[in-house]
Amino acid sequence: MQLNELLGAIEILNDRQIEPLEITEVSYHSQKVKKGDLFVCVKGYKTDGHKYLGDAVKRGAVAAVVEDFQEDMDIPQYIVKNSRVALAKLSATFYGNPSKKLNMIGITATNGKTTTSYMTNAILENEGRRTGLIGTVVIKNGDKTIPAELTTPESLDLQRYLNDMVQNDVTHVTMEVSSAALELHRVEAVEYDVVSLNNMSKEHMEMHGTFERYFEAKSSLIRNASEHSYAVLNLDDQYSASLVDKTKATVISFGVNNKNGYIHCKNLDLTTGRGKFTVEILKPFEANGMKFSPSEFDIELAVPGLHSVYNAMVAIIISLISGARIPTIQKTLKEFSGVPRRFEFIYEDEIKVVDDHFANPGNINVTLQTLDFMDYDNLQLVYAIRGSRGATINRENAEVVVEWADKLGINEIIATRSISHTTDKDRVTDDEVKAFTDVMEKANIKVRLYDELPDAIKDALSRAEKGDLVLLAGCQGMDYGAGIALEALNKENVEVQ
Repeated sequence: MQLNELLGAIEILNDRQIEPLEITEVSYHSQKVKKGDLFVCVKGYKTDGHKYLGDAVKRGAVAAVVEDFQEDMDIPQYIVKNSRVALAKLSATFYGNPSKKLNMIGITATNGKTTTSYMTNAILENEGRRTGLIGTVVIKNGDKTIPAELTTPESLDLQRYLNDMVQNDVTHVTMEVSSAALELHRVEAVEYDVVSLNNMSKEHMEMHGTFERYFEAKSSLIRNASEHSYAVLNLDDQYSASLVDKTKATVISFGVNNKNGYIHCKNLDLTTGRGKFTVEILKPFEANGMKFSPSEFDIELAVPGLHSVYNAMVAIIISLISGARIPTIQKTLKEFSGVPRRFEFIYEDEIKVVDDHFANPGNINVTLQTLDFMDYDNLQLVYAIRGSRGATINRENAEVVVEWADKLGINEIIATRSISHTTDKDRVTDDEVKAFTDVMEKANIKVRLYDELPDAIKDALSRAEKGDLVLLAGCQGMDYGAGIALEALNKENVEVQ
């Protein structure tokens, strides 16, 4: 692509004449630069791309987009206000604005982005669409998948993936949109057809600083949606509900408790942990030329948890908007087995064992609310304390557990540092342990603290009796919990036989 055509997508602040150059590729990583590239100097949290402009020039960069002019560089430099925004727009232009050629679905939330996107993708696949999926776990392009490195890729990589999907005849792309991606302008040049914000609770304060800034980043997906798009909003969540009149998109609102939206989840049964409910269309609406009249249909979920009900409601509405038939939706959700570590039943015999990532107050609240709906005798809770995330998040997580303690009969918790099952970046500090145990002590809840994850799980399993439920709860520190528990249970069963 010619440089003048490429730079036409951004605002240049200096008067530098645009050279008649042919650009081979756009790059933001100096070590990946090849001869003929346009190099964009991006300022990051850990480093500044301007430091590597000299290296990029040595490797063959023929022009650069910068925020700060670099002296003694023998290539033209074009100054912009924000190089991240510039990178997003340049990337989209270089790859021919692929999002305009796809049905783009953007899903954000504090909790449930991955499960909701997988549900949506499964429904659309079963409806016969050729699908793409971009998120925490994988990048899926039709029949091909590669492991994901970020929840939402950097803008250049994202536009390349989308272009590859266009070339591979993909029609519908479902993607998780993280708060980091929104704040760092990774999705700046993506045009969405459907967007959703399901829930909001405290998370990622280390990046955003305040909850207000976190919400501002998250909500921008909805607030910046075009008048040609649809926004799926959850009226049971005050933050999602507050956006109903803050977007140009056509809003399709829903609720489980709230009946003021277009769609309602009624007759919810969670006694087994797996939701059965009726989707009730309360008000007529139109989407993509299709008319939906007041009606209802039943849903059975294979995945457990109250949060799965909310995730499913979003996936159902997005799928209806995208033209999926109700029988396809019903069949898919009855068979959808879920995403690992999202309230996952890993063992169901005389006792039940559930594995859940228990990451933040919002996630913990909905997990414990699900337990309140379920039938079981006693709860054995094993919690892996969050490591290297600060005392605040551990204190807030503990406070949510305390709020549910009386209802769920929690008077003792098994906690673990998971020393041998975490890396340095997830190591639990003494302050984090103290923040958690102080809250428990104040609530008169005994904590049985173990250094190692297997010891904590062994303790819980030894205490569990017929009819009990064991909850393996925690983020990185509990990632190996399911395997440890299943190995112990299988060994126990062999010895009993």
